[in-house]
Amino acid sequence: QVQLVESGGGLVQPGGSLRLSCAASGRIFSINPMGWYRQAPGKERELVARISSGGITNYVDAVKGRFTISRDIAKNSVYLQMNSLKPEDTAVYYCFLSSTSIYWAQGTQVTVSS
Repeated sequence: QVQLVESGGGLVQPGGSLRLSCAASGRIFSINPMGWYRQAPGKERELVARISSGGITNYVDAVKGRFTISRDIAKNSVYLQMNSLKPEDTAVYYCFLSSTSIYWAQGTQVTVSS
């Protein structure tokens, strides 16, 4: 069993920054990829960023150059630093961990609005 707890969402003005955190516990291994999906109202869930145990990162084109994903293997945690936020980044962000199954955190709302 794997549990993921995320935090750090909120309301921010365009151009602002937020940092999301996600801590994993339970039956996990440092090799498990982790990352973030997001889902905006009326849209499908999309992969935002992913990081492997070796630190290899992947980003959706819409966030490249603005978002940075990182992980602390010792803390079983992953982070998403989001800079230069835009209204179109507004969504519920879900942390995930990939193992024999995909595990999800509860989701955190990010709203970018003036």
